[in-house]
Amino acid sequence: MKRIFKYALFLSMGMAMTGVMASCDDDDDDDDNGGNSASIIEKIDAEDNLEYSSSNKSNWNAYMKIVANYLKVDAADLYNDWTASYEGGDAYSVTFAKAGQPSYTATFSSALAATEQIVDGCSDIANEVGEAKIGDPLNLWVAGKYADALYAVESWYSWHSRVDYSNNIESVKNAYYGSLDGSVAENSISAQIAKVDAELDKKVKTAIKDAIDKILAIPQPFRNHIASSEAKAAQEACSDLKDVLDKSLKPALSKLSESDCEAINENYVNNVVLPTYKSLKDANEELYNDVVRFADNSGVSFETLCEDWIKSRTYWEKSEAFLFGPVSDMGIDPNMDSWPLDQNAIKEILVKGDFSDLEWNGEFDEENDNIAAAQSIRGFHTLEYLIYKAGQPRTIK
Repeated sequence: MKRIFKYALFLSMGMAMTGVMASCDDDDDDDDNGGNSASIIEKIDAEDNLEYSSSNKSNWNAYMKIVANYLKVDAADLYNDWTASYEGGDAYSVTFAKAGQPSYTATFSSALAATEQIVDGCSDIANEVGEAKIGDPLNLWVAGKYADALYAVESWYSWHSRVDYSNNIESVKNAYYGSLDGSVAENSISAQIAKVDAELDKKVKTAIKDAIDKILAIPQPFRNHIASSEAKAAQEACSDLKDVLDKSLKPALSKLSESDCEAINENYVNNVVLPTYKSLKDANEELYNDVVRFADNSGVSFETLCEDWIKSRTYWEKSEAFLFGPVSDMGIDPNMDSWPLDQNAIKEILVKGDFSDLEWNGEFDEENDNIAAAQSIRGFHTLEYLIYKAGQPRTIK
């Protein structure tokens, strides 16, 4: 994972992560965090006084277009890496699907190794949802660091946290089932494991469903229910899923033949990864086009941009079980999804209209602070800030 979770640095910069947005049908603001969060949330929300107005709309529109274009380009590059050519060679889909065959052992030594990577990707995102996305805010809250805990909630502006997290686990389901429609594909890990260990297959399916159900059982919005019993149960369910994947499923893959794994890998590429990335590419292009129309006063509203953002965001979150290969190596993951943001820098950009700090060049290095700084002022969450305010699509003043 290359996402940025530098909370200490973030807080020392005095960031005011507000302008929360709501999923269009989520409006339950009840607080079950012991009555502590309501006043903190009110204070933090009040700190974000920046409005879209006639005086700043030129810079604001330009910023939205630049960020949306970066999203469009990154999604297109990612799709092309998987379908056309990666680093001057074959498409990554070919490298993955032909893993273990002559001339295709440099990345994965065998078809089994590639299938193991599928499970590792699923385990990684199950762990991230449980330990980082839910666990970081929860641990901070329990430690009495209430403001820090609120800042740590990803999708702070959207109140879309629970849906994001459940979509992450949906990506695990898709990878295991080998399909995007909830059916079990013939050449899937699930189908092949069921032949050698039917009880394990049931165990994995149950763990996936339990994690999704318990995430969605957290009262909305998550930021008001960080320390709820439901949040703790969801964290536990994600941990249980990771354990099943690591300790039971991955070892069981050794029972499969190379030809079984080859069939799994080919199906996974063609019926899970490629259609997901194609949908992401198309949705990000639609999002960009609507941002341009908005800036041109062509009848597009902030409400439309909100709907576009959620659509694109859904495809991205459902791709996070396969954050390996080009998306990781080329820095596309943090380009599109770094969190938290440098909101002070975003505000300064809106005032000055200088967008040069969004750019970075050269080979990606996740330890490079300059690259990290650029990624913290672009991507899905920056656009989220620009189109939402206090739980609703922004208004034109």
